[in-house]
Parts: sequence; structure tokens; C-alpha cells
Amino acid sequence: MPSSTFATTTTRSASEVTVVEHLRIKVPANALSVWHKAEEGSWEPWLAKQEGFIGRDLLWDPETEEGTLLIRWASREQWKAIPAADVAQVQEQFERIARDGMGQTSGNPFPLVFEGELLPQ
Repeated sequence: MPSSTFATTTTRSASEVTVVEHLRIKVPANALSVWHKAEEGSWEPWLAKQEGFIGRDLLWDPETEEGTLLIRWASREQWKAIPAADVAQVQEQFERIARDGMGQTSGNPFPLVFEGELLPQ
């Protein structure tokens, strides 16, 4: 059975979730530590300060070499109220840390594969 990587950050009860942001990104096996470092240096502290953020799970599939991010929000309205410019700024910080870790000078080492949302039942 293949191994997987799992990390979680939770600030409130899972029962408070009304929507889950679902993202998949390409993460090669040899770049797992860089991905985690980039997440810890950008998205993790920023998300913790956002109104409505409940927590997130980072998972990794060794067969597809994709990371799955499940980000739990108290409401869709709070999630979608975050200005796109703020998100873009944090994404640039994430990519800068990732590029430094991968020895790259441009681009996003971990491109987005899928973006969606899930509703708890």
C-alpha cells in the first residue's frame, strides 16, 4: 500500500463547517518538504487570521503525485468575501518560497490541477 502525507490545522470544531474549499495541486514526490515549507510560510499563517476559517487538511497522493487541500470555512460568504488581491499576494509568497526551495527562478512549482467546493451533508 502506498504511503501518503497528511497534515492538519484546525482552529474550531468540524461541526461548524458549512463549506469546504477543495484544491488539488501537482506535487512531485521529491518536493514534499518544499511544498510543506511553502504552505507553512504563506498560507498557514494567513488563513489562521481569516474570518470564518475553521481549519484545513493537506493530503498527498503518491500515485498521482498530487496534493489535496481541504479548507474548511464557517460560511461561503466569509470565504468569498476575501479580496482576490489578498489571495494573489499570499499565492505569490507561496510561489516565491516554493521556487527558492526548488532552485527555480520563475513560475509556480506546484500548479493548480483542480479547484472546487464541497458541502457537508
